[in-house]
Amino acid sequence: MLLPWTDNAITKVLNVKQQRFVMRITLSAIKADIGGIGGHTRPSDELIGAVKRSVEESKDLLIDFYVGYTGDDVHIIMSHTHKVDDRNIHKLAWNAFNEGTKVAKDQGLYGAGQDLLKDSFSGNVKGMGPGVAEIEMEERTSEVFCIFAADKTEPGAFNFPLWRLFVDARSNTGLLINEKLAAGVTFRIMDVVGGQIADLKMWQDKPELEAALMYPGRYVIHSVLSNDGDQIVSASTDRLHNIAGTYVGKDDPIAIVRTQKDFPATEETGSAFNDPHFVAGNTRGSHHMPLMPVKLNSAASLNYSLPIVSCLVFSMHAGKFTGPLDGFGTPDWDLQRWMAAERAMIIRNQGFIHPATLVPEELEYNKGYEARMSKLQGKFKLPSS
Repeated sequence: MLLPWTDNAITKVLNVKQQRFVMRITLSAIKADIGGIGGHTRPSDELIGAVKRSVEESKDLLIDFYVGYTGDDVHIIMSHTHKVDDRNIHKLAWNAFNEGTKVAKDQGLYGAGQDLLKDSFSGNVKGMGPGVAEIEMEERTSEVFCIFAADKTEPGAFNFPLWRLFVDARSNTGLLINEKLAAGVTFRIMDVVGGQIADLKMWQDKPELEAALMYPGRYVIHSVLSNDGDQIVSASTDRLHNIAGTYVGKDDPIAIVRTQKDFPATEETGSAFNDPHFVAGNTRGSHHMPLMPVKLNSAASLNYSLPIVSCLVFSMHAGKFTGPLDGFGTPDWDLQRWMAAERAMIIRNQGFIHPATLVPEELEYNKGYEARMSKLQGKFKLPSS
């Protein structure tokens, strides 16, 4: 006998169907500098091929993946059903970077294995050199996100664009017309010296947020969460010299930013990187230079090795990627590149005089500077009366 369909029964069936299609997906974006052609330029095709083959061998752990580069940094973008900080996912990336390093050494590439600061994997690549951004999410019907991958700069380079995106209505009209964004978000700020994290809620903690973001060498945006607790942003925060105890290269951050619906529009997210701002980095990691938006898989420039950032735009369904679209690949971004190049020439004409160079405590090759200052101090004498 067929039972009549009650409203309650229909609701239960619909709930079961909805649950069946809800997926918890983790996005992992992991990057490392493991060698460049003739200097800190770009990885060789053979190096990239070795990384791809290594990831392919472990693809049973993944739903999908993409391998590319920005400057001399290789990034692996992965979707999977494991959680954040999963040992197997991190080991997959570590093994892939090691395979790429073998090729780099065989080819005599510069800085082979530079970002691999440990000899053996210890369960998580955080603190071992590679930069990591990860978000575990309940996949939306139309899940879209951007990956921002930077080279020749530090994690604090993302502070200003992310502030523009979630605080400045001139950059993001959604702060005025989208109720979820207008309600404010929570910034998680990391003190990269002490390793502590502060949760700063918009809008009541806006002054404290901006006080912290004044100093991107120390206070870095770690993540951004909506009022509903959804994570919108994850950004790498590791400082390599804090790990290694000496300068081994800039930290070259990577970030995931989810977009559309109750999050910023993809177009608003990309435009937060226009009108290039000044960041720490550049040749020898000791200058202030503008952050230039570049096309996908661009080499670092030999013009003082400007700090660069690329934008990979993805759609995702059931963890499968469509893309990446080159977010900074359209002709209008050529103007932004021109602006960055012009600003770079202006500040480089300042030579070695601050603010062209970083303050002494932020100089990456500070031992050499300290040696100069030690000799200088020995020459100072009180003036004769």
